[in-house]
Amino acid sequence: MSEQTDVVVVGGGQAGLAAGYHLRRLGVDFVVLDAGSTPGGAWQHAWDSLRLFSPAAYSSLPGRLMPVQQGAEYPDSAHVVSYLRDYEQRYELPVRRPVRVAGVHHDGAFLRVETDKGDWRTRAVVSATGTWWRPFLPAVPGRADFRGEQLHTVEYRRPQDFAGRRVVVVGGGNSGAQIAADLAYDTELTWVTKRPPRYLADDIDGQVLFDVATARRRALDEGRTDGGGVASLGDIVAVPPVREARDAGRLKAAPMFVRLDRDGVVWADGTRADVDAVIWCTGFRPALSHLAPLGLRGPRGHVATAGTRAVGEPRLHLLGYGDWTGPASATLIGVGRPARDAAREITELLATVR
Repeated sequence: MSEQTDVVVVGGGQAGLAAGYHLRRLGVDFVVLDAGSTPGGAWQHAWDSLRLFSPAAYSSLPGRLMPVQQGAEYPDSAHVVSYLRDYEQRYELPVRRPVRVAGVHHDGAFLRVETDKGDWRTRAVVSATGTWWRPFLPAVPGRADFRGEQLHTVEYRRPQDFAGRRVVVVGGGNSGAQIAADLAYDTELTWVTKRPPRYLADDIDGQVLFDVATARRRALDEGRTDGGGVASLGDIVAVPPVREARDAGRLKAAPMFVRLDRDGVVWADGTRADVDAVIWCTGFRPALSHLAPLGLRGPRGHVATAGTRAVGEPRLHLLGYGDWTGPASATLIGVGRPARDAAREITELLATVR
């Protein structure tokens, strides 16, 4: 089976929905292909206590404010899933699921999107698959020898699963801090980071981070000095659970260990600790395997872009993978602007091929 449309959006999470919103407003014929069986993108797979960095009003996709979650200043992941489901329905976005995209191929004047439900011929593709589906695990010596439990951020759910156990959480970013805070009360916790944790000021939230990221992008575009953006402020947003555990003295980070053995972890000075579980909060890589047939990927797996447009294939736009595809584009509040820009560029492209 083969179908045709002007634009195929790959991924039905927040970035894909933002792209769909702007494409619909511009009157473009498009389809969103989502591998998930239900709406909500990666948010429906997050750990139970995950909170946004910002209040609902500053965590919205274009066109519709996220409603306030009763009793919570910072909405949880279930609230975000509900919001994304409502957003998709409200704007009647043409999402097809579950559809798994295997590859995007050159096909003369078209691109061919190969899926497990048949192929699509299209004039342009928006890749919005995010990073959640490609967790990164560092090559730490002894990791294969460790007999305890190992899991990545994507597999962690709740502290009750580890109650009374000896747990090491690896990672000094937001996920590491939030999961360490989650486990700080009912486990024998060791939190390890490559460098001492750098908390942002307690009054900084996602709105401020978005503004800082946008200002940095503008400065770089205008040839001004790079002020470092969000990274210059710190690594960890002090959301309330993190703040409470930190202020209670329960978030004391140890240096990163150098290896694992069969029963635990070992530091550079020979100190070791028996451990029941290691949770790797070590980040993600962009999930771009479906773009491999186009031969565009460069260092670190990135595709060179001008804004959101792929330099080597102007019919392809990448959205929501990080600052290299738009300032703060991997966030709810940040993805709207690059999604709008991508939709406008695609509309201009379509006008030249009709």
